[in-house]
Amino acid sequence: MERKYKFFKNYIIIIIYDYLFILTYKHNYIYILYLKQLSLFQFKNHSKRSFTFNEKINCFVGNNGVGKTNILDAIHYLSLTKSYFNHIDAQNIQFGNQFFIVKGNFNNQDKDDEIQCNFNIGSGKIIKKNQKKYKRFSEHIGQYPIIIISPTDSNLILEGSEIRRKYLDSSISQFQKSYLRTLIDYNKVLKQRNSLLKQFTERNYFDSISLEIYNNKLITYGTEIYNQRQSFLEKLTPVFNKYYKEISSDNETVSLSYRSQLNNCNFLTLLNDSLDKDRISHHTSIGIHKDDIIFEMNDHSVKKIGSQGQQKSFLISLKLAQFEFITQKIGYKPILLLDDIFDKLDDNRVEKLIAFTSKGTFSQVFITDTNKQRSKDILDRTGIDFEIFKIKNK
Repeated sequence: MERKYKFFKNYIIIIIYDYLFILTYKHNYIYILYLKQLSLFQFKNHSKRSFTFNEKINCFVGNNGVGKTNILDAIHYLSLTKSYFNHIDAQNIQFGNQFFIVKGNFNNQDKDDEIQCNFNIGSGKIIKKNQKKYKRFSEHIGQYPIIIISPTDSNLILEGSEIRRKYLDSSISQFQKSYLRTLIDYNKVLKQRNSLLKQFTERNYFDSISLEIYNNKLITYGTEIYNQRQSFLEKLTPVFNKYYKEISSDNETVSLSYRSQLNNCNFLTLLNDSLDKDRISHHTSIGIHKDDIIFEMNDHSVKKIGSQGQQKSFLISLKLAQFEFITQKIGYKPILLLDDIFDKLDDNRVEKLIAFTSKGTFSQVFITDTNKQRSKDILDRTGIDFEIFKIKNK
């Protein structure tokens, strides 16, 4: 079946998961963030590789398995200090080696910042900005925001609540610097409380004073996180609904809702009521670490009733809403990573042309594709600056 593309000056029509939308480069923001250079050493399947990037569009082309997605993941490391696809750092080292290095130069408010991420099996992970080592990784998060759209995003619908909490936490951390610090403090106290519960059993004693100290800290941190998550979802939902309405040709109603044990009950009361259960299990069964986002369509679970196309529409809308929301919060556009988009074309579904102009404008974009000629033919006729990188096994 013949595939059709449309071209306009200063526009490129991109298809993600069978849907079309327009990327435009009429910047409405003075501050433009972009990645100028990237170098990889012993990172995943890349022994040694360096790139100098275009400010607008960069496309990595090559056969499956040559490491195109791994390059996007390296950019994710530089932004969020970890992999998007595998959070176990040691598993991102090239096979047979002991460490990896990822280094990048960002143009940040018209000055260059060098960011370097090193991981060594023996000494762990180090993040540096302009040769200065961070004491806490949380200090780095949010300075170089990115949004990634990938086929693995289906896990947001198909997998458990932990995946959706990570989406919440990653989103908020990129515009609210204190949030990540509070989340780290909460998880630290949670671990300490669980350890105390275990000691009660092992040593056959109960210390209500120590427990109260941990409860109070858990409540303080947890309540702040709860309020931030609830506020974020309340403000994100109308943006999400806007995108879904434009993308979907169906008449279904979609919604995002925040499920938390704190929605209808006092945190301290919940902790006290669950104490006997917690002492038996040695785990804290109440708190924001049990929260979830409920994805619904026509008042039913998207996972259960949503078709493949509807689920794709749902996920695209969620990510584009995230992009727009963060842009509005920080005043400039995140870098956009589009993984494996061209191979997701379905001509039967290319009937909706979605133009995202001023509010859907993107700055620097990174794309992976398996077909160099296809990418070049599309990009050549757009009038937009671009660079294509042929990726081969080394």
